[in-house]
Amino acid sequence: MLKEQGMTESTSTPSPASSPALIDLAADPFILFSEWMQEAEKTEPSDPNAMVVATSTPNGHPSARIVLLKGMDRRGFVFYTNQDSRKGDELAENPHVALLFHWKSLRRQIRIEGTVTPVSTEEADAYFASRSRISRMGAVASDQSRPLADRAIFEQRLKDVEARYEGQDLIPRPANWSGYRVTPTCFEFWQERPYRLHDRATWTRDGNHWNVTRLYP
Repeated sequence: MLKEQGMTESTSTPSPASSPALIDLAADPFILFSEWMQEAEKTEPSDPNAMVVATSTPNGHPSARIVLLKGMDRRGFVFYTNQDSRKGDELAENPHVALLFHWKSLRRQIRIEGTVTPVSTEEADAYFASRSRISRMGAVASDQSRPLADRAIFEQRLKDVEARYEGQDLIPRPANWSGYRVTPTCFEFWQERPYRLHDRATWTRDGNHWNVTRLYP
């Protein structure tokens, strides 16, 4: 099937310069993540902070979607959403989550596993206030992930919100709109190398320490 579609693997011999350096197992995973993100910001054509967020129901039914990373420090990785969305509903019942960053321009990806906790009210208010006016109005108008009989209904609700706050700078953050912080328990860094002889390494949390393991491709 792959050969019929012209998707055969290259047999050309790569130059030494095309082989990236091996992942540094002595690196701090947070620092290594930041370094890779900074490189992605220079090379990725759009949204280098885009990540897959995978959640699951308590009985194991998974779902995944792409959201934008909006903050990162040693406490974890932060994203924002409507808490009444499907991911919000699932996170309320099962706080375990997986993140995936993939940067095609760098031929790299990072997987992160961890648990979520809500961000503080102050953090949520500050980020919501930093959003564009139309984005804030959209958050007020939208019942995210709920059935919508006609797009015109949502557009009218958006107009109603716009009229309600006309001439006002402050648009209050909806009570069900906030953020989550993913506290990582595991990182996996993946770097493509020629002939699918990729480089992989994991950092797994053990108390206050990280156990580091290089993996077969």
